[in-house]
Amino acid sequence: MNENTMKPFAYDLTEEEIKRERARARELRQTQWWKRRLAKGICHYCGKQVAPKALTMDHIVPISRGGKSTKGNVVTACQNCNTLKKQLLPIEWENYLRQTDK
Repeated sequence: MNENTMKPFAYDLTEEEIKRERARARELRQTQWWKRRLAKGICHYCGKQVAPKALTMDHIVPISRGGKSTKGNVVTACQNCNTLKKQLLPIEWENYLRQTDK
C-alpha cells in the first residue's frame, strides 16, 4: 500500500459493522452502568454540570474511525462538546481545543 492509498486512523467498515456497533451502543444506553454515568451529570470534555437528560453518549474513538461501543470507549458529553468533537480522535480533539484557545 503506498502513502496515497493509506488512511491513517481510518477503517473501511461495512454498513453491517457500523449497524452492529450502533446497536451495541443502544444496548449500552439501557444498562445501569450508563444510567449511573448520566446521573453524575458531568460532561467528560468540558467538565460542566449538565442535566442528565441533556447528556449524550460519545465514542472517544468514533465508530466510523474503528471505535467500539464498549464501556472503555464511551463517555457522557454535553450536546455542544459532542457536536464540536464530531468524528475526531482524542489527539485531534486536543489539537482543535489548543487552536481555539489562541
